[in-house]
Amino acid sequence: MAYPPAPPPPPQSSPGTPPPNHLPWAIATTILCCLPAGVVSIVFAAQVNSKWQAGDHAGALKSSKNAKTWAIVSAVLGLIVGVIYGVLAAVGANSS
Repeated sequence: MAYPPAPPPPPQSSPGTPPPNHLPWAIATTILCCLPAGVVSIVFAAQVNSKWQAGDHAGALKSSKNAKTWAIVSAVLGLIVGVIYGVLAAVGANSS
């Protein structure tokens, strides 16, 4: 019985180029959207280049993905809170 071939490995960044750190998005979402999740994104973004230079390429890739994920979480939370605030403000204005 033959086994199917193994799937190809996931794409990697070239050895000389670090992955994107997403720091501008992390800062923007911290200021404009949701402070706690944005700070987490900034922390992960700050780790990318130092891990890459230390030779921890897998750690740099993971920090890059985490920075992006937390920036998205911050943006979504900011939108949700903004919508809820808008609805409550509209209801309060109409009830007066």
